[in-house]
Amino acid sequence: MRVHVVSDVHGNAEDLAKAGEGADALICLGDLVLFLDYHDHSRGIFPDLFGVRNADRLVELRTARRFDEARELGRRLWAQLDVDRESAIEAAVRRQYAALFAAFPVPTYATYGNVDMPALWPEYARPGTTVLDGQRVELGGRVFGFVGGGLRTPMRTPYEISDEEYAAKVEALGDVDVLCSHIPPEVPELTYDTVARRFERGSQALLAAIRRTRPRYALFGHVHQPLVQRMRVGPTECVNVGHFASTGRPWALEW
Repeated sequence: MRVHVVSDVHGNAEDLAKAGEGADALICLGDLVLFLDYHDHSRGIFPDLFGVRNADRLVELRTARRFDEARELGRRLWAQLDVDRESAIEAAVRRQYAALFAAFPVPTYATYGNVDMPALWPEYARPGTTVLDGQRVELGGRVFGFVGGGLRTPMRTPYEISDEEYAAKVEALGDVDVLCSHIPPEVPELTYDTVARRFERGSQALLAAIRRTRPRYALFGHVHQPLVQRMRVGPTECVNVGHFASTGRPWALEW
């Protein structure tokens, strides 16, 4: 059995269409939407609406963790645009989802990232794409558990939930062979982004489940340039499967 795993697709539909080649199944750990590319500020929903100069400024403020100023910039730009914010964002996300879900191979097993909009997924998930969140599936005799979304941060991305809600989804999985999530367990080496120069939020509930149930693998994404991509927590191999938007390459698991 061979499974390919991707995370942080961020609009890369072209490579996503090839990500399942040579595999029995594709697993996607979320963040399909591209709001703003931090490497190329001309790409994404934000620069499409407000231009590259404003995208440059937003990245500068967020990188400096000046989140109040970043939100004030956003409020001012939306007021100048004089359109309904929610409608404009949803329309842009829908255009991206139409291309991205069409690119998924069959079968695909997917969960949400913190920048995704779960309410829209049922409209775009085709037969052969299974969406899982706080749920399990058996592939080739191994049990895979999926936990989607992220935890609350000053960034206020679309699918952030409370620690309690997230922990309940982790608990609902029980014992699994492979624990799949968008965010990493709360381990400093796995949560630190070396380019953004900050710790992203990881999950204490994931870490506790890894120590308690000892899955073979814990797979995740979210941290685009991690200090450590792969390490063990007890017998569990914890793997950041990579920033797919940048690399265009899936991570492979074989057994």
